Amino acid sequence: MSEPGEPGEPGEPGERTAPELPFRVEVVRSKRRTKSYAGRLADGVLRVTVPSWMGAGDEQRAVDEMTARFRRKVSTARIDLRRRMLHLHRTYGLPAARELRWSDDMSTRWASCTPATSTIRMSSRLAGFPDWVVDYVLVHEMAHLRHAGHDAAFWQAVSVYPKAERAIGFLIAKSGDDGGLD
Repeated sequence: MSEPGEPGEPGEPGERTAPELPFRVEVVRSKRRTKSYAGRLADGVLRVTVPSWMGAGDEQRAVDEMTARFRRKVSTARIDLRRRMLHLHRTYGLPAARELRWSDDMSTRWASCTPATSTIRMSSRLAGFPDWVVDYVLVHEMAHLRHAGHDAAFWQAVSVYPKAERAIGFLIAKSGDDGGLD
């Protein structure tokens, strides 16, 4: 078992997993926290810090409250993709897709575009990212509706988005490779 205030190793009692959650939950007991509990989501792990004296029932209530709060925060429902796409279409003159949807089964890409059917699929993993990153991914995929490959004309179309470089860096950091966009 881990020391109070230290997260548990995977499989130890201080860690909880729930397959329906978009993140893993770890409970951290802290001697410094005396009255309240807190949650922090980072890198796919929700760390719920509770006072070391807290009983199992109160701990479970704290975990349930923090889990519900952060589940809402990362939910795809908070983002109206169609509204965002139409705003980007009007702002930057990029083509709008006929079909736009979230996808829960994209594990190696952030999004994909099928120009022949004018369809864009966005990984639901993006829902927890800042809005400017979601907007960049939309701009990237909308540019594919006009330019199938990643040629100079494509990148010129993408460059109309002012936070493109920043978003690319963010996605590279999150994916650990070339960004996962096609």
